Amino acid sequence: QNLSTPFLTTTTISVYSIMKGIMSQRQGQRGGVPGLGPKRVEGGNEGGGGRMVSASSSVLASQPSNPKRETKDGKQDMELVASNNGGDKNDPSSSSSTSNNRGGKDGNATSTSDRQERPEKEEIYTYEAPWLVYGMNWSVREDKKFRLAIGSFVEEYNNKVQIVELDEDSGKFECTGSFDHPYPTTKIQWMPDRPGSRPDLLATTGDYLRLWKVEKDRVSMECLLNNNKNSEFCAPLTSFDWNATDPSLVGTSSIDTTCTIWNVETSQAKTQLIAHDKEVYDIAFAPSANVFASVGADGSVRMFDLRSLEHSTIIYESQNLVPLLRLSWNKQDPNYLATFLMDHNHVVILDIRSPAEPVAELKGHSQPVNSIAWVAHSSCHICSGGDDRQALIWDLSPLPKPIIDPILAYNAQAEINTLEWSALQPEWVAITLQRRLQILRL
Repeated sequence: QNLSTPFLTTTTISVYSIMKGIMSQRQGQRGGVPGLGPKRVEGGNEGGGGRMVSASSSVLASQPSNPKRETKDGKQDMELVASNNGGDKNDPSSSSSTSNNRGGKDGNATSTSDRQERPEKEEIYTYEAPWLVYGMNWSVREDKKFRLAIGSFVEEYNNKVQIVELDEDSGKFECTGSFDHPYPTTKIQWMPDRPGSRPDLLATTGDYLRLWKVEKDRVSMECLLNNNKNSEFCAPLTSFDWNATDPSLVGTSSIDTTCTIWNVETSQAKTQLIAHDKEVYDIAFAPSANVFASVGADGSVRMFDLRSLEHSTIIYESQNLVPLLRLSWNKQDPNYLATFLMDHNHVVILDIRSPAEPVAELKGHSQPVNSIAWVAHSSCHICSGGDDRQALIWDLSPLPKPIIDPILAYNAQAEINTLEWSALQPEWVAITLQRRLQILRL
């Protein structure tokens, strides 16, 4: 297996494909799976810049040229384009390792007089990692509002996970912990524990589901969960989800067509089921302890109830059964799900009360979508990121009327691999691109 095989554009199925190739090497098998992963872009701006546009039906159709200026160190920085009701352009500044763009914007555009009365606020913070970043997750502990975990995408067995935290006084990210990880992480997620009353745990998937205990001066593996103990080989895990209603439950998805529900307090599998006809690419719990859904290579979205696993419901199948890569459940309104198709540039919105047909298709991207995330505090807002370097925020409140354009667009400087809203601070969203983690204040 040649791990230098050129990358394809879709990032979601990349990690387990690399794992299969590496496993093939380590097991002495012939052949293997070509390496897939995030697009590599040589050169380009290494600063933290980008451009934010408040969009109406006409803004995205005719975007102005990207206004940039040179800083003293020769780097280009972003310029913030204010909202439609007449905002000011803000003057950004940058630092070398953590780029900070300053502006007077506080959720909406502010007038000149407002900015004179208010202290300056940072809009964008950037952390430069030593490797290509793929996995990423915000901490949900109230005492760690600006803590995130990021995982490397290195085409070999040895990979890394870093824990980084923004120092609000200095305006810079600091790496507060790091540990080795076998293979790239397919997903990273902090334990859903807002009060911080439980052990500070971080979960990852790759070859297995692992739980890591994060302490002040070290990170140690708490447990490794493997439900295939009759074989020395494993089927790579593509994703997982931690149940926010019952944090003892974690569900994993695998390329062997199964989903497994784990009790992480007992380290035992509660149930394992064949969920799809082909590989399962993602799993997500509803805002309840018992209901979850999954998507996979068979092009279907399937819904399950732990109280009655004899039956499942196919709530959507893509046209021509194109694989569905990721799934996101609206935590404020559990009737709505979002997913997207492999190598497609639109997001599909589903209402489980009227299955089979999407209630909306969001078609603002010009290249394949890589990540989706519902806004944590809202039932009608969702964000999508893709290979066209855009993060788009959509307002679904006009449904059932067609959703034509996003309400806000952030133009990054490279393909966006993953994005996620902060559950504690709804005005903050995080994205990963190339070797960078960026958090944006919208």
